[in-house]
Amino acid sequence: MKRLSRFLLEKILPAALGLGVYATAQASDVTGQRRWPEEIRIAVPDLSAGSEHSGGGVVDVLRSQRIFEEAFAAEGVKVRWLFFKGAGPVINEAFANGQVDLAYLGDFAAIIGKASGLDTRLLSATARNIQHYLGVPSGSPIGSLQDLRGKRVAVFKGTANQLSFAQALASQGLGERDVKSVSLDFNAATAALAARQIDAAWGSTNLLALQLRGLAELPVSTRDLGGAGDLQGVLVGRGEFVERYPQLIQRLLSVQQKASDWLRQAQHRQDYIDLVAGLSGYPRALLERDLQAQDFSVIFDPRLDAGFLDRLQNSVDFAAQQRLIRKDFDVREWLADSPVQAASSAPPLVVDLGLLAGAFAH
Repeated sequence: MKRLSRFLLEKILPAALGLGVYATAQASDVTGQRRWPEEIRIAVPDLSAGSEHSGGGVVDVLRSQRIFEEAFAAEGVKVRWLFFKGAGPVINEAFANGQVDLAYLGDFAAIIGKASGLDTRLLSATARNIQHYLGVPSGSPIGSLQDLRGKRVAVFKGTANQLSFAQALASQGLGERDVKSVSLDFNAATAALAARQIDAAWGSTNLLALQLRGLAELPVSTRDLGGAGDLQGVLVGRGEFVERYPQLIQRLLSVQQKASDWLRQAQHRQDYIDLVAGLSGYPRALLERDLQAQDFSVIFDPRLDAGFLDRLQNSVDFAAQQRLIRKDFDVREWLADSPVQAASSAPPLVVDLGLLAGAFAH
């Protein structure tokens, strides 16, 4: 019996305790990596017309209220916001080079990345049915999309703006070959339209700003087209990052919900417009006009529900048919696995020290 007790003390107990420590460590870090990264790098297309940065929607609320920063402060995780004037194309390149972890993007930029082979995961909806406009110089005879045949039209290619324009044209039986599209970012398009160097531009608040100054007219909007060309916004993550840090993603989506809930409350509508006006450099009157008929509880719904996924799938299929992307894909296979499922692991080994002590006593 003494030999058994010595064997338990010298062999079994240390091994059991070692396994317990190992299993506990595995439960806290199942991948062998840090449970929390040192920082989260979040990319956003910069929609600002001034010196500040603005991504609009949930991004501006998250940043102004420091929701992510506070959510990960206890773990020492820094949140780094990266704003890109080059929008989707530059952000997709940053994804490919492992320079960003998450990105708030318009639908088409995210679709292009996925279709081109980027390993991303669809995490959340961020905007729905954001309207776009056709802008023409003041006094222009162009009054419809049909009038654009053979005309020079500025489109920000590689972004949601391009897909929006293509869908708007298709709704009227037209294609991009029917116009002379010129790839310009929003600032360049605004300047070119004001200088009458182009016949028209497809855009959003940048064109409203020109209209307020009397430099442009907006004969067509996606609302006039029954929603054809409306933009959708998404949050996507780099696949390796999402899989390595499932608990972080779970928490991030949970606290993002706070910003979405704040946005969707009617009493915060004017607060939001004031916030975006201050960050973007656009006049409050412009934003109020753009958003006057928008239901915030709808456009800022973050759920990846069937309706939203179907809309994304239609956009993927349309882009493939128009040869705007390399290949079609199933949007539902783009979804990230449940963070709860990904975070689950085998329970740690529990050693009953009382039982072992009882064995030693005999």
